[in-house]
Amino acid sequence: MVEVTVTPQSSLADRAVQIRVRGLSPSQLVTLRAWLKDEQGECFQSRAFFRADEAGEVDPGLHAALGGSYSGVWPMGLFWFLQPDTLFRRLVKRDVAGSPFRVRLEVFDGLSMGTDPREQPLGSCEAERWYVGPGVQRVPIREGRVRGALFLPP
Repeated sequence: MVEVTVTPQSSLADRAVQIRVRGLSPSQLVTLRAWLKDEQGECFQSRAFFRADEAGEVDPGLHAALGGSYSGVWPMGLFWFLQPDTLFRRLVKRDVAGSPFRVRLEVFDGLSMGTDPREQPLGSCEAERWYVGPGVQRVPIREGRVRGALFLPP
């Protein structure tokens, strides 16, 4: 059974996480895909192709991506290289205090471009990426023409 894990599963958006895939065949070629829907329902995704090591594992922090949205060793590459399905869209978090981005991570056998909706992942998991830590208070600022927000720690 193929298992995809993100550690920690819930974290602040500027914190690094570790992605691991276990249970693959040695030297198996796989596609790791990350995707999310923003608050307007727009889909953003990235993918990278990997060859599993002799233990049947893939760790983007140790193993180089062979292609896809990026190549080389980028531990956070699947998050950093998220691209919109619709051109000229930007990934912006508007409700920073109320909810996280939920990033779905999936692993597919072989080189997958995700064009077949019937294609089932070998394994998947979800990561929460928060923009405000627990207990942080957001205070809107409006003074003359100045607009902003003050974030106060707990």
